[in-house]
Amino acid sequence: MVRVRFAPSPTGYLHIGGARTVLFNWLVARKAGGVFILRIEDTDQSRNVEDSVRKILDDLRWLGLHWNEGPEVGGDVGPYFQSQRLDLYNHHARRLLESGDAYYALESPEELGAKRKAASAQGGAFRYPRPDPLPTIAQGEAARAQGRPVVVRFRMPDADIVVHDDILGEVRMGADQHDDFVIQKGDGFPTYHFACVVDDELMKITHVLRGQEHLMNTPKHVALQRALKFKTPRYAHLPVIFNMDGTKMSKRDKDKALKAGLPPPEIDVHDFRTAGYLPEALLNFLALLGWNPGDEREFFTLDELTGAFSVDRVGRTNARFDREKLLSFNTTWGARLSESRLVEAFKDFLRVNAREDADGKTFVFQRTGRPPTDDELSQVLRACAGFRTFADVMKKAGFLFTPDEAVVYDPQAVKKVLEKNNGAGFDMLNQMLPHLEAAGDWSADGLEALIKQVCEEKQVGMGSVAQPIRVAISGSTISPAIGLSLELLGKEHTIVRIRRCLSQR
Repeated sequence: MVRVRFAPSPTGYLHIGGARTVLFNWLVARKAGGVFILRIEDTDQSRNVEDSVRKILDDLRWLGLHWNEGPEVGGDVGPYFQSQRLDLYNHHARRLLESGDAYYALESPEELGAKRKAASAQGGAFRYPRPDPLPTIAQGEAARAQGRPVVVRFRMPDADIVVHDDILGEVRMGADQHDDFVIQKGDGFPTYHFACVVDDELMKITHVLRGQEHLMNTPKHVALQRALKFKTPRYAHLPVIFNMDGTKMSKRDKDKALKAGLPPPEIDVHDFRTAGYLPEALLNFLALLGWNPGDEREFFTLDELTGAFSVDRVGRTNARFDREKLLSFNTTWGARLSESRLVEAFKDFLRVNAREDADGKTFVFQRTGRPPTDDELSQVLRACAGFRTFADVMKKAGFLFTPDEAVVYDPQAVKKVLEKNNGAGFDMLNQMLPHLEAAGDWSADGLEALIKQVCEEKQVGMGSVAQPIRVAISGSTISPAIGLSLELLGKEHTIVRIRRCLSQR
């Protein structure tokens, strides 16, 4: 049976490149009727971020990529947190020590630093010089008992190692590139290389799909597998995802943007989620970063991707993350999805962007002091049809989710619509207020008819009445159709906002 895994480190949110790796593994497992395992590589205690695991799990579920075994699901080969598997790593490290394939390295960090410095001064890359003779197990254990930061290093073979990759073909690492690397740190925790190899064997992993940045790690893993007499899974290294300018998509891009005074780009899955993208669009877009279906199709559901996907159609060329194309995909998916599915996705968008208020983390229609109904959300989404992301919906209709006293008036809108021509907009609001207070029919059609009637009486265009109302209730010149905006906001809140606007004249 095909068994694949995704093994993130809990250092923050899920990176978009990691999401593509999850997707490709998930598709391989699902198409073969296999098992997709999620395990958490949390052995680097200094880098673990509190609550990171929950964030990763939450975003994977948002994408719809559920795991068959792993945290909160269980399985027969757990635990699925590496920090809970130390006895297993200790056992296999001992095996390597006893077979002579690994040894204790007794240098202090200062001694090792001096060797690195000497290699740098000579203009060469540092390669750990294997001690001769090697320290014995007894010497290593005695040093540990004394509290010295002793590590265990794997003894790399003096021969070329060939990796058979399902995407890249045969990859060879020469013996002159090998280095005796650490498999167990001074704190007793395993390194990534060692824990990964042990877990892949014990979790019966048959296929490893991961980014090409891991390619140079793979010969080390193959060497460990041979020394431990483990099976070697099939490897496939996915092309790296780059920005359009050829730089690698990195979380550091956010810091660079902030330092330059620019809005930070979306890098993590959660960034795209809070920015208002649909998971259907994001998954569809990610699938095409490095994979080609072999025909002209661009739009795929998860079921369609499962049927079409195969590793042999993943290319070697690094992919480019075209944000404009993703926006186009999201716009199309916004028009493709059912209304009920869009409402469900919109509610998630509101939830993850929720701000603290008196009732807790929730957005509410302030006319009732309760969360909006699905029908109300449907009306909002229909009024904003053609939106690119849910952020566009909020730009157009966000005033419906804002407390009356929190409406912020755009100075340009006030100047252009309300203050122009000696405050003609303010005057129109004063004249319109009694009509709205007396309105019995607070439906969109009824309110549109009322405004048209006032326009005819005043012999002015629709914009002369509708725009001042729009600015008063929303703070800007952008909203859905004025009648629908007023209906959704409600009579009480409309009157309160118009009076508040007039008080600021």
